[in-house]
Formats: sequence, C-alpha cells, structure tokens
Amino acid sequence: MSIATVALVSIGIHPASGRLRRAEQDARAVELGLELAGDNLHVLHAGNPHEPALRAYLGMGLDELHVLEQPDGADAVPVLRDYIREAGVQLVLSGSQAETGEGSGMLPYLLAEQLGWPLLVGVAQIESIHSGVALVLQALPRGQRRQLKVRLPFIATVDNAAPKARQSAYGPAIRGAVNAEVVEVKVDELSTIGVLQPAKPRPKRLKVIKAKSGADRMKAATAKAAGGSGQVLKGVSAQEGAQAILKLLIEEGVVR
Repeated sequence: MSIATVALVSIGIHPASGRLRRAEQDARAVELGLELAGDNLHVLHAGNPHEPALRAYLGMGLDELHVLEQPDGADAVPVLRDYIREAGVQLVLSGSQAETGEGSGMLPYLLAEQLGWPLLVGVAQIESIHSGVALVLQALPRGQRRQLKVRLPFIATVDNAAPKARQSAYGPAIRGAVNAEVVEVKVDELSTIGVLQPAKPRPKRLKVIKAKSGADRMKAATAKAAGGSGQVLKGVSAQEGAQAILKLLIEEGVVR
C-alpha cells in the first residue's frame, strides 16, 4: 500500500463551551489535503476511535478515517512514525498545536526528527507538486508570504493562515467509516511524571508604537513625551527602583 498524502488530526475543544470538537488547525490541514489529493487523502488519528468528535472530520466529505487505537497517556510519535514509513507516505499535513492533551506543539518536530524529513511551519498553501518537488507558500508576520521549494517527502504544519475548513455535514459524518487498528502501546513517560493544568493567560504586552515606515518608528522612539506621570529616577536604591517598576507594570496591566 502506498499513500501519498496524510493529514494528522486530533480532538479539539471549544474555547468557550469546553465541548469536544474537531481541532480548528487540524481541520485546515484536512482542507489543504483535500485540495491537493481529493479522495486519495488519508486522514489519520492516534487515540480513541470511539470519540464522537472525530466524525466531524468525516463530515468534511471523507469516506473513512483511520485510527491507531491508543489509550490516554500513550506516546503517539512511535506509532505514527512506523505507520508513515510502512505506508510510503510522501507528504504529512498537521496543525501547529493540539487543543487538548499536552498541547505543546512538539509532535510535528519529533516526528520529523525521527523520520529524518524536513519540516515546514506556518504553511498557508501548497501551490503545486511536480517531479517530487513542492511549491509551498509560507505565512510570515504582518500578512507577508514567502514562496519555498522543498523536495518530497516532508511534513508541513498549517495554522490560521491556511484556507478555512469547510463546514462539517451531519449526513456524511454519520455514514463515514472509522477504521481502527490496534497498535503496540508505548507509554509517554513525560505524561506520567508531569502534571497537566490549564494554561494561564499571557501577560498583557506594553503598548507598541505603530508606524508605517522606519523613519516614523525612529521619530516616535526618540521623541520626548509631551507630558504625563513619567519620572526620572536618579540616585535611588535598588528597592526604590524595583518598587517604581512594579508600580508601572501594575498600572499597565502587565502584572495583577
């Protein structure tokens, strides 16, 4: 069996309701894979095949979804690596970070390292594949794009810069088949010794001066303040300086 394109999917969670769903970025990876391979796309999940949220991927128009059956706390990297090697996969698509579990975003990196493949991050589009070479559009900050050429095989992670996933239809989601395969379970040692807890909100960033040109940014950075409650500290002790900095951070909302 030879499979050209595989999309790795995971279980997502709605940020407001906490309801399990398809993962947003993984769904975008499936959308990208459908544009490239159509019905030949192979969608793969490592975990519980009986999770109802997986059927949301089938609702995107897939006939079947393949699951490497594993319990919670198992290491998905070795089984995915072996499956991809044996299936003759040339292109692996995935989201950049899972919405449940560890959510570290390390799986594509670990998988690429063990396969010995290149890894492209932040892929917005795969424009074409000819003669074993793919033309890829990579998303950069501030809406910029960079065109890259990479030889197959490789792994690509997509994020919100990729095309939005189509809606999941109830009928195809029910009719689609979930094909489970029992694999050797390898315990993820890190998950057994670590403690999972909800991520804390990131600290508020200080106000950034926005300007269109470098000259405008330099002018704004070097211009003297017209007024305000700022103060210059000279000859103060370390404790007094620290208190002044802490006061500013509290006022700016960086520290609560």
